[in-house]
Amino acid sequence: MRRYRDDDRCETKLVCFPAAGAGASAYRTWAGRLPSDIGVLAVRYPGREDRFGDPFPPRLEALADDIADAIQELTRYRLVLFGHSMGASLAHEVALRFQERGRPPAALCVSGRRPTHALAGRQMISGTDEEIIAHVVNFDASRAAIFADPDLREIVLPAVRADYHLVDDYAGGRRPLLDCPVYGYTGDSDSEVTPEQMRGWAELTRDSFRLRVLPGGHFYLRGEEPRLLADLSDVLGDIKLRAEVA
Repeated sequence: MRRYRDDDRCETKLVCFPAAGAGASAYRTWAGRLPSDIGVLAVRYPGREDRFGDPFPPRLEALADDIADAIQELTRYRLVLFGHSMGASLAHEVALRFQERGRPPAALCVSGRRPTHALAGRQMISGTDEEIIAHVVNFDASRAAIFADPDLREIVLPAVRADYHLVDDYAGGRRPLLDCPVYGYTGDSDSEVTPEQMRGWAELTRDSFRLRVLPGGHFYLRGEEPRLLADLSDVLGDIKLRAEVA
């Protein structure tokens, strides 16, 4: 884990799961925009940043197993999981593992990703290296310069390639219902998922579901970070209040 804020005041822990090809640093600015009593932590996937030499997992489910084992001790707190894109599927799988162990999270927040049971028929994204790079740059033009530099490309591409294979190999399907609320977020012009598809997450919980649609494409959460985190602050406040009156 990368701990951006985590002290004795933080009875609520927000654990963030990056998108495919990204690292924990994608969430480096979040602590400054969330309440000071919220712990902000991000999962460090293998094969990048300060885990550059660690082997890539064979399947997304195996990565979820590893993450659940690694952060099990956090279930002593009000644990909220947030995942974007591939990270949403991972956060969901980890939430299910904690529920199976009798310690479900306080909430699951999913962003920019179809629900598990609605992944059939989606476009496969892994292919040649050039096809993968084109897919990444289509969503995030700022990364074109990285892939244009041979040295940076050699550093970055293996993690992107490995994550894309994880996403393509993840079949999804029906899962047990969660016993916690689910909060959905998406961009209104995301070509990977529509708001209607995001509403399908409501079918994966016995508790409440709410969707917030913000302006932007697949990585809307960069340009809309202030609005996203203002809303997430309200969500975390509601979760805290809900726990206190339970």
